[in-house]
Amino acid sequence: MHVLLVEDDEPVAESLRRGLKRYGFKVDWVATGAAALAHSDPYDVVLLDLGLPDTDGLDVCKALRERGDVPIIVISARSDETDRVVGLELGADDYVSKPFGVREVIARIRAVMRRVQPRTAAAPESGADRYGTRLTVDRKAARVRVDGEEVTLAPKEYDLLSFLTEEPGALMSREQIMEAVWDANWFGPTKTLDVHVAALRRKFAGVVTIEAVRGVGFRLEIVKDPEIVKGAGSA
Repeated sequence: MHVLLVEDDEPVAESLRRGLKRYGFKVDWVATGAAALAHSDPYDVVLLDLGLPDTDGLDVCKALRERGDVPIIVISARSDETDRVVGLELGADDYVSKPFGVREVIARIRAVMRRVQPRTAAAPESGADRYGTRLTVDRKAARVRVDGEEVTLAPKEYDLLSFLTEEPGALMSREQIMEAVWDANWFGPTKTLDVHVAALRRKFAGVVTIEAVRGVGFRLEIVKDPEIVKGAGSA
């Protein structure tokens, strides 16, 4: 996914760029409103600071929205509710207040992209994302079901499963997982991650597999339906 980051504070911009790149995002960074409006390369979402040196970010938001429907997430130190309301009325899709963590920004990006580009495999009536034929994850309601039956999960078990199922088959490092599920500033041991992975393996045996890649992290795969595998083999 390609992000256009409009932020004049270099330390903030660099921190966001590093964090987003760790999760596979491509980031183009510009420091002024004029540069944002002149940017010609395609992008999927805009992270827009309101406190720009050359113009008000709200004006940039309005101009970008008039050009098209690319999602815009405003990021700002302004805490005034009026700015939030005006930003949303001018076409912003979401609003993140400083200070914030990379984890929160990524969650907002994914939520916005799910709204504008819903999964074709998701159950439209419930808003849940379906993985294979047995597993559904309803991120709005924070509920997980297997074969239609809800599975009881501890809060961090849910967060971990939700994160790993964002990209089935992708190898996620321990650093990525700890930052996304626990805290961006987590400096303690990661043994708690192994405990939660073991719990998910027990609760979702036969539905998903979570492979440990030594020295790196974990990879979640959706277990294929036996009937589908059988049918594919006989074709």
